[in-house]
Amino acid sequence: MLENYRSPWLTEDLESFKDMVERFAREFIEPYELKWREQHYADRSAWLKAGELGLILPDFPEEYGGAGGHAGHYICVLQTMAANGGGLGTGLSHIVAKYILDSGTEAQKLQWLPRIGTGEVICAIAMTEPGAGSDLKSVRTRAVKKGDKYVINGAKTFISNGQTCDMVLVVAKTDSGEGAKGISLFMVDTRSAGFRRGKCLDKIGMHAQDTSEMFFDDVEVSEDCLLGGVEGRGFYTLMNQLAYERAQIGIAAVAVMERALRLTLEYTKDRKAFGQPVIEFQNSRFVLADAKATVLASKTFADLIAQRWVDGSLDTTLASMGKFWLTERQGEVLDRCLQLFGGYGYMSEYPIGRMWADARVARIYGGSNEIQREVVARSL
Repeated sequence: MLENYRSPWLTEDLESFKDMVERFAREFIEPYELKWREQHYADRSAWLKAGELGLILPDFPEEYGGAGGHAGHYICVLQTMAANGGGLGTGLSHIVAKYILDSGTEAQKLQWLPRIGTGEVICAIAMTEPGAGSDLKSVRTRAVKKGDKYVINGAKTFISNGQTCDMVLVVAKTDSGEGAKGISLFMVDTRSAGFRRGKCLDKIGMHAQDTSEMFFDDVEVSEDCLLGGVEGRGFYTLMNQLAYERAQIGIAAVAVMERALRLTLEYTKDRKAFGQPVIEFQNSRFVLADAKATVLASKTFADLIAQRWVDGSLDTTLASMGKFWLTERQGEVLDRCLQLFGGYGYMSEYPIGRMWADARVARIYGGSNEIQREVVARSL
């Protein structure tokens, strides 16, 4: 489809790995996507299979339950999972694991990472609150030290994997008078007394992945649940990792665009109107030509982000640029592709309609695109 273009970071070894990931998606995601959308979560058996194949922490050291690869291996997983839209939130568990790997104590790494890597432990991260979204300094959830324990109280919302997670990384204030310096992160076992899941939220899209409210009513956790063992490091840890989350969103947007263009080309070549294939109409060809150019331009941008990620030079500005620009191109391409499907494009039985609905949130989560523009503007 994008003839003669090869991602510069994609080595032969990575291509072989990506082939394996795509086989996993065809066998363990595609056949179950509609079922997962109806039940609003992915089956745990798929998580365990992904763990068995080393797809949850492919770039983590083996001593911590990873597959011993590098960032390129994870990007291959990310692209494939995003394109297939099955709702298997391996990326979210990966994000939480990355927090633990980079900022946790040795005991915390050994306690959590191997089980995350196998799929035994599904993770969520609880940042957003009813009154605090992108403004993390305004969170109201509190963690008060009492002896050798912390008592957590608060409410969170829009939490991905909220219904299925076994551990949630909670953003909480340990010192309300210190602003950003008063924020800490806690690993909370969801079997803890006082933890309560709210309803599974009814979203416009992303129906195969659960999104929930969470409530913490005097939830007691031991002091070794404080990430890194030091209070007040939470905001720094979040900011240090958000670039990777935003890079993921941008790279995933391009993977979805590529699949949308491929599906639309197939459909317009097969579907006939007024006695000829839809692709034979000049308007269709022009729309698809524009889409192809946009996808190629987006892919080269995403590949720059991926290359910087692989070589360790990814920065916040580039990640934020990619997040807002690529997700907006994603919206444009999917909307124009859906139009070429006509009424069928609006039916949930066709992947293009599901992809279109799922994509809208990409401009909101991970920090809204307005916030990303502000981040980039500070670098001018």
